[in-house]
Amino acid sequence: MSNAVEKAYAEIRDAIHAGRFPPGTHLKEGELAEIIGVSRTPIREALRRLNAEGAVRFMRNHGAFVADWSGDEIKEIFDLRAILEGYAAEQAAVRATPEQIAHLRVLAEEMLTLEATGTADALGRIAEANAEFHRLITQAAGTHRLTTMMAQVIEVPLVLRTFHRYNAEALRRSLRHHMEIVDAFEVRDGAWAGSVMRSHIAAAWHAIEASNRGREPVRKAAE
Repeated sequence: MSNAVEKAYAEIRDAIHAGRFPPGTHLKEGELAEIIGVSRTPIREALRRLNAEGAVRFMRNHGAFVADWSGDEIKEIFDLRAILEGYAAEQAAVRATPEQIAHLRVLAEEMLTLEATGTADALGRIAEANAEFHRLITQAAGTHRLTTMMAQVIEVPLVLRTFHRYNAEALRRSLRHHMEIVDAFEVRDGAWAGSVMRSHIAAAWHAIEASNRGREPVRKAAE
C-alpha cells in the first residue's frame, strides 16, 4: 500500500507543479486511479497529503480541487518563505558539507547554462534544478522542525510555476542570486547567505505581482 500511495502522491504532485492540473481543477478519484494505475484508496491518501501541504483543497460534498490562492494569501506565503528560507540559508552556510556546497554550485551553474540556451524546455528544467537547490539548502540546515515547516510553505509557490512569470531580466537576477548564495556558503558567511536568500524571495514575489497585474517588473536603478 505504501508504494502505491507514494506513486499516487508523486504523480499528482508533479502534474500540479508542471501545470497539467491548473488551479481549480477537480481531482476525481476514479479518473486519477485509472490514469495512475492504482486503486482509489492510495489516491485518497495522496490527496490528503497534498491537502496538508496546501496544494489541494477539499470542498464539502464536492471532493478535491487543485488549490487556488488570493493575492493576499500568495503574499503571506512569500513572506513566510523569506523568513524560513532566510534562516535555512544562515544555518546551512555554516553546516553544509563540502559535497553539498559543491552540488549547489553545480545546480546554480546548470541553471545559468539552461537560461543561456533559450530552448523550449529550459524553463521547466530550470524549475526542477531550482527546486532541488532550495531543497538541498533546507536539508543542509540540519533541522527536522524547519524541514517540516518548509514543506507546508514551499510547495505552493512551486505550483505557481514562478519561473514562468519572470521576464528575461527577472530570471537572470534570480539565477545570479543562486550563484551569490553559493559564494556565501563557500566562505561560511551565514549573514550574507541569509540576506541574499531574503532578497531572492522578495524579488520572486515582485515578479509574481507584476505578472498578475499584467506589467513588467520595475527595473531597479542600481541595475
